[in-house]
Amino acid sequence: MKQKLKIAIQMDPLEKLDLKGDTTFILGHEAIKRGFEVFFYTPSDLIYENNFVYANVKILRLALKNGKEIFSYGKTKVVKLSSFDVILMRQDPPFDMSYITATHILDKISSETLILNNPFHVRNSPEKIFVTEFSKFMPKTLITRASNEIMKFKEKNKNIIIKPLYGNGGEGVFYVKDNDSNFNVILENFLKSNKEQFIIQSYIPEVKNGDKRIILIDGEVVGAINRIPAKNENRSNMHVGGKPIKTSLNKNDKLICETISPHLKSKGLFFVGIDVIGNYLTEINVTSPTGIREINRLNKTKIEKIFWDKVLKKL
Repeated sequence: MKQKLKIAIQMDPLEKLDLKGDTTFILGHEAIKRGFEVFFYTPSDLIYENNFVYANVKILRLALKNGKEIFSYGKTKVVKLSSFDVILMRQDPPFDMSYITATHILDKISSETLILNNPFHVRNSPEKIFVTEFSKFMPKTLITRASNEIMKFKEKNKNIIIKPLYGNGGEGVFYVKDNDSNFNVILENFLKSNKEQFIIQSYIPEVKNGDKRIILIDGEVVGAINRIPAKNENRSNMHVGGKPIKTSLNKNDKLICETISPHLKSKGLFFVGIDVIGNYLTEINVTSPTGIREINRLNKTKIEKIFWDKVLKKL
């Protein structure tokens, strides 16, 4: 007899998303195919009252027809979130106070229902900071707002990458070459537009050969793709034109995954995407990893099936 689960997905409104290739859509679609009840809500639908956590949820209907993603919602109702078997946190960053507040609220019920990923450790593992726990795999890295420190770092490393500490999708990432006349302007703009520190790294020339996205589920590698930057572009994110191609893991990739896997499992970081450029680990994405549909297409796999099989084992 198949186990019937009740699933809630905390995510952005589907009408605001590009559903073609969307990872959350295919996870939800597979859940529905299995006969699970799937509900939708956004972080703003969360309610805390007298130590109980509720949300304004809607039943979510998902279908694939002629290769097109179809969705619709049911009526809104207030439901106690601890009544769900699984809650997926799948809204996109920015990793802002709204996101952090949602993790605090969900923390209240993390002992009563399975929340993926664990909200406490999501909150404490922003991708560009969490990765520093594995600094031996990272390129030269500086996190600061101090202009003089950034200038010293640039003098030492020549070509650098500057990016927001809590950005996503390649947004706001700048490649600054040695003797770049725009460096001071870029630095001024970062200081004006970012209240927090930002991250500066030595440039990795191998990025021209791609940025490898590796997906781990419950600490186990389930697939990978290499994302090749578009012409005259140093960012390989698919949001900005990066082209996914088939790839495999080399010895260094496997060492990285073997090293971080027990840390991910111990923190309840069930569904994770890591980024590797050349021999360097650059990010550990625990908020809303993407890329499984591209991996499926290139490798004829069904990672969404692996995902729910592993969830059932965990339950």
